[in-house]
Amino acid sequence: MGKNKEYGEGTMMRGVLLALQFFTIFPINKELNMNRKSVTIMFATLPWIGGAFGLITSIVWLSLDASPLFLAFTIVLIGIVLSGGLHLDGFADTSDAFFSYRNQDKRHEILADPRIGAFGTMALLFLIVGKIILLTEIITQDGMSWQWLVVIPFLARVGMVYFFIITPEARDKGLAAFFKKRFHSQALLIAIWISIATAVGFIVIVGGAVLVAITTLVALFICAHVYKLWTKKHFGGVTGDVSGAFVEGMEVVLWLLIFILL
Repeated sequence: MGKNKEYGEGTMMRGVLLALQFFTIFPINKELNMNRKSVTIMFATLPWIGGAFGLITSIVWLSLDASPLFLAFTIVLIGIVLSGGLHLDGFADTSDAFFSYRNQDKRHEILADPRIGAFGTMALLFLIVGKIILLTEIITQDGMSWQWLVVIPFLARVGMVYFFIITPEARDKGLAAFFKKRFHSQALLIAIWISIATAVGFIVIVGGAVLVAITTLVALFICAHVYKLWTKKHFGGVTGDVSGAFVEGMEVVLWLLIFILL
């Protein structure tokens, strides 16, 4: 019994460390066993890492006395730094591949190329500047509150994990294909629903915004399924880069909803 408990705790810790290793800048200099349980826990942990990023951001935001523009810039910068720009890299690569207007094989070659092209650079510029402008408007209109800084990155990653589960891999090789073969779909879906319930409860109890909770939940599922169809059409399915692009795009959609509703 003690051995089983120890194994469970060890697997849980490996999954959390894997999530920190893959999705943050925190240096986890350790070779970790990527079995089905640890990979499942890794993906289940991802939204909570986004929430932790948001909590750090909210503490910094509450501590600063600065202009709305500087605050918006700081919020965006902290997210980029803590994630190591991982999702931005996926957004840039996906943009380069999509706007190349090549066939799927050529698009996968572009995704695998570590260099960034003209389309990726322009898309990255518009994304970052657009997010700063949007957050500046929200702060200016007193629509910003610390709970949104926590829940937005949390929900964006919930959506990404859900999208990753429901979308077939684009090819047999690559990081996405590797992970697709190494997680328990049912267990991960249960973890996702727990995360969604937690986020909705947080929005309703802390923010007192029932309409926002319902709207963001509906938007999350619509975006995940629409993005699934889009990636299957243009890339053949899910890859690591298009998953990262989803996180960035989903955050923008959720901030737009906050801007409109509040």
